[in-house]
Amino acid sequence: MSTASSGAGAVVLPDVPRAPNLTTSGTAGPGAGAPRDEVAFPARDRYYEMISAYREAGFELCSDLCAVDYLSHPGRSLPDGVEAERFEVVVDLTSLSQRRRARVRVQVPEADAVVPSIIELYPGADAMEREAFDLLGVAFEGHPDLTRILMPEDWEGHPLRKDYGVGRVPVQFKEAPGPR
Repeated sequence: MSTASSGAGAVVLPDVPRAPNLTTSGTAGPGAGAPRDEVAFPARDRYYEMISAYREAGFELCSDLCAVDYLSHPGRSLPDGVEAERFEVVVDLTSLSQRRRARVRVQVPEADAVVPSIIELYPGADAMEREAFDLLGVAFEGHPDLTRILMPEDWEGHPLRKDYGVGRVPVQFKEAPGPR
């Protein structure tokens, strides 16, 4: 288990596989040689617990949430104990008060592409979860309005998936002038 301090004291973060903290190069200035990002790889069933622990540890901002399709990169490098899946949900958290960042990367299988929603902890993640659902098909269980956000409601499929057919639908512009 690792600990993180917050205004209320030490918070215990769940014990999950982690990447070694990366350090900045020997450049001069604020933060030189200090740890940059903490990277944690919780199992899917511990994802919400991990995000909640970071929230309690003073990470007040979810600066990004996205999904990645690793269909063409199945042998990517992951820490020991983490099995690669087709999809990965990546959450970037920031503690402005502690000047720290953390990244949580959870593997999501293609056959059951569902993870818990974190909008109870970070309401700003609403649109980011909807975008990941819309473009890659990763569902967020417990999301109050998991509907398409960029594509039309009647769109079939998820266009950022690596196996999505390219060029199936011609681009149509509203009120485009005809040939000259």
